[in-house]
Amino acid sequence: MARKPMGMPSGVEVRNGSIRIRFSWNGSRCSETLPYPPTQAGIQQASRLRDQVVSLNKHGLLDEAKYSELFPNSTKALEVVSNTFGVYAQSWLDSRSIVLGTRKNYIVALNNWWMPKLALTPLASITTPMMRKLLSEIEWTTQQVKSSCMSKIRTIFNSAVNDGLMARNPMSGLELPKKPIKNIDTFTQDEANKIIKYMYAHKDWKMHIHGAFIEFAFYSGIRLSEISALRWDMVDFKKKTAYVCRIVADSEIKERTKTNKPRYVLLNERALGALAFAKKYIAMREEDREFPYCFPPSQGDVFNHSTSNLSRGWGTMLTDLGIKHRPPYNARHTYATLCLMSGMNPAFIAKQLGHSVEMLLSTYAQWLSNEDDWSQMSKLPMCPNLPQDTK
Repeated sequence: MARKPMGMPSGVEVRNGSIRIRFSWNGSRCSETLPYPPTQAGIQQASRLRDQVVSLNKHGLLDEAKYSELFPNSTKALEVVSNTFGVYAQSWLDSRSIVLGTRKNYIVALNNWWMPKLALTPLASITTPMMRKLLSEIEWTTQQVKSSCMSKIRTIFNSAVNDGLMARNPMSGLELPKKPIKNIDTFTQDEANKIIKYMYAHKDWKMHIHGAFIEFAFYSGIRLSEISALRWDMVDFKKKTAYVCRIVADSEIKERTKTNKPRYVLLNERALGALAFAKKYIAMREEDREFPYCFPPSQGDVFNHSTSNLSRGWGTMLTDLGIKHRPPYNARHTYATLCLMSGMNPAFIAKQLGHSVEMLLSTYAQWLSNEDDWSQMSKLPMCPNLPQDTK
């Protein structure tokens, strides 16, 4: 049996001119070389450190983070640091091929909510009870923000599990907050027509293109960001269709839609009329350049870099018209509800909007009920009336 050198404290040895301490941790033997000189004072210092390590380990306080703190130059410490949540999350994000908007959302969620709490925490030490406690302690601005942050960190943990760095996802079993029911506040068709008329009547004729844009939005249901990216070569006046395959995001044209699924949209007379006006408008500008996009802004570039441009003067206009304030995006909701109230097939409407049928029905369910409800109820087969006990 090996014996410690005479006069040396337990677990301390001098080897190759350096002081080294030995101890057990996590069921394995560890040996760490210390930066102390091989003098009596250095040996005593090493002994005190070993006693501290043994005590911490005995009381269950020697976790990965504490080990890294005590032995920052250790190869074990470097392994711990490389597997902290902060390092892994950054590596995971850098390796993802995701659109810029999604990347920004992850960065905001990580930097604002998770990094301050978990950046230096080893992945292997993150548990479900720890995450449950964190979720209750964080002062979330809204339940929607909380739900979004939970979903994002759950995705990162899933990758860590697949990479063999975690035994299980610590977010498993933690339910997302229930999504609040959206209040879909649509314009009436009369309000929509008043808005369109007002915008076409602007004293500066160059602003009339915004009237065409919003008319097209009200009567096509296409997302504002998709309208901004709609090109003339994607419009077929004979077939009365528009091929929606691009979007404006982060002030740039992206070769995708919001759902990453291009679609053909059938155009009614009002939508086609807005496009016809846009063609005449472009010709009136008499500028020595091409306008490949259907609704160029009144000045500047050939496409709207941001749908927020439509909001300028929007509130003032609604006030002048005596119309309750709602954002321009609600033009899309208005189109959807007009179609439903007209009795159109939900599957067709969903296809026009680029929705799933389930999304359409859950979002606009209140517009599905009408005076025909009782005729629908009459289709339900009933049992014959049974004698009632009057006793």
